[in-house]
Amino acid sequence: MKLLLQILIITIPYQMFAQKTIPNSIKNEVHTALSYFPELNETKIEFKFKKNIKKSTMQAQPTFKSFFRNRKHRSYIILISEKFKITNQEFSTKDIPSDILIGWIGHELGHVMDYQTRSNLNLIWFGIKYLLSDSHIVEAERAADTFAVNQGMEDYILKTKSFILNHADISTTYKNRIKRFYLSPEEIMGIVNSRDVILETN
Repeated sequence: MKLLLQILIITIPYQMFAQKTIPNSIKNEVHTALSYFPELNETKIEFKFKKNIKKSTMQAQPTFKSFFRNRKHRSYIILISEKFKITNQEFSTKDIPSDILIGWIGHELGHVMDYQTRSNLNLIWFGIKYLLSDSHIVEAERAADTFAVNQGMEDYILKTKSFILNHADISTTYKNRIKRFYLSPEEIMGIVNSRDVILETN
């Protein structure tokens, strides 16, 4: 599977990456994740490391200067925390196992797919509700997972969740946040099964 993806990445049209700004240290992982999202080929996305992101490892958002453009012409930034904390130790995010990082990036690209369906006014209201309502955080994060799974990224998304939920040294608080706000492995497989049935009938 990995060899096939590497071959696909080599042969993917250049325009997929022409509109992307990617740090060299995670270029392979970002390219792999992007290969599942051909709809974002012409979307301008910057992947950027940030010293710290509160309560999260990554965060996707429209850039301010493009926020009021037509949704087809928006650009986005995906912020990536430089450090990932496990109990009292901090690790470099770029040193997380490759498949886990791909799953995280895929989830953020799921957010971008979600944003692409929203008008400017809807996106503003979306941001306000995200800040004020835990129930809306659940809705938003589950939607991003769903977009990523429907693009075929379920293996990576499941590996990322397994890494978090089964890692003995990751705090219970963070694990509970993942359980509360994101799709469970069982729900992901339910989406996969429904998706496959639809594909078989088309």
